[in-house]
Amino acid sequence: MNKILIIDDDRELCALIKRSVQSEHIEADFCNTGKEGLQKLKEQEYQLVVLDVMMPGMDGFETLEEIRKENSLPILMFTSKNDSASKVRGLRAGADDYLTKPFDMDELIARIASLIRRYTRFNHQIGAAQKLDFDGLQIDLENRSVTTENGTFELPPKEFDLLLYCAKHQGKILTKQQIYEEVWGEEYFYDDSNIMAIISRLRKKLEVNPSSPKYIQTVKGIGYRFNKEV
Repeated sequence: MNKILIIDDDRELCALIKRSVQSEHIEADFCNTGKEGLQKLKEQEYQLVVLDVMMPGMDGFETLEEIRKENSLPILMFTSKNDSASKVRGLRAGADDYLTKPFDMDELIARIASLIRRYTRFNHQIGAAQKLDFDGLQIDLENRSVTTENGTFELPPKEFDLLLYCAKHQGKILTKQQIYEEVWGEEYFYDDSNIMAIISRLRKKLEVNPSSPKYIQTVKGIGYRFNKEV
């Protein structure tokens, strides 16, 4: 059974989330400070962390940075600040998704399940998989080619690298800075034209309807996400 760790100073909310995920056959532990959470992660194995930004002492951003030094498991962050700056900061520091409080419990459970599913899927493929299969799209890592209903064809290096980076992080919101620094290997200077041009070309090659993309979707004001439903 999958097991998650909830790190939030709201004890009642932690208990509510624990009861809710148990109904979906997901076990949960919770603690109320970042330091406690880091200790729990050393003692036990979890498939996901739910982490609140606003906590006394070590806040969620500091806790996130410490977790990412040792662990690549999915992290979903809570924030009570309904602004893009807090969301982007968390995503840049290594969060996989976020929810703004107050939130709908069904949506939280759906996001937890999706993140665990993606994490399990790609972890099982590390070191073995040479092809990634999605609905209507296959990515061949060895031959650096893709297959769609229109056949199999190679992509230019930057197009392939950007597609693969997004696909390997399926369901995760990626900032433009993350994409640029990963694909181009250079410091990001807020010039989005290269990213936008490549994504436009990819959509024309991969999508049935490029204006309503099925694979790489735009997250307004932040970046892009490879559709978790394919």
